[in-house]
Amino acid sequence: MKIVVISDTHGDIQDIIEEIKNIDDIDYLIHLGDYTKDANEIQASTNLNMIKVRGNCDMLDYSVEEDKVIEIMGKKIFLTHGHKYSVKSGIDRIYYKAKELGVHIVLFGHSHIPVSIMHEDILLFNPGSTSFPKGEGKKSYGIIEIDENVRPRIIYNWNKDD
Repeated sequence: MKIVVISDTHGDIQDIIEEIKNIDDIDYLIHLGDYTKDANEIQASTNLNMIKVRGNCDMLDYSVEEDKVIEIMGKKIFLTHGHKYSVKSGIDRIYYKAKELGVHIVLFGHSHIPVSIMHEDILLFNPGSTSFPKGEGKKSYGIIEIDENVRPRIIYNWNKDD
């Protein structure tokens, strides 16, 4: 099972659409908010199974949930943008929410900084931003492959023009 995870597109989606079209065997595409309208356009352009949550810049899009728990290949996955859990100040609050929910994986965005940390059997994963990166300043997205194991990867600067 291959899942592409993106977040914080903020209206700049052409590069990530082209990148997604070049990835083979995608089972799900997850958009973690900021902007849900981008998620709709990406889904229409790629015809992939899209799962999305709304972010702090999507507050008027009440058609999309802020938090969602899904299950893929027997793994419970918590999807959130992260602003409700103060992820810019650290990951403690989102980790404890994950413990409370009994999930295996937490996918979040908001900080625009990629994170891939396994802590006490919970994967905390932020794909960074495909449009306005922070931290090292490299655009990024994530791929998570799930079979008997969970294999997360952060993909940086896929566009050779960057």
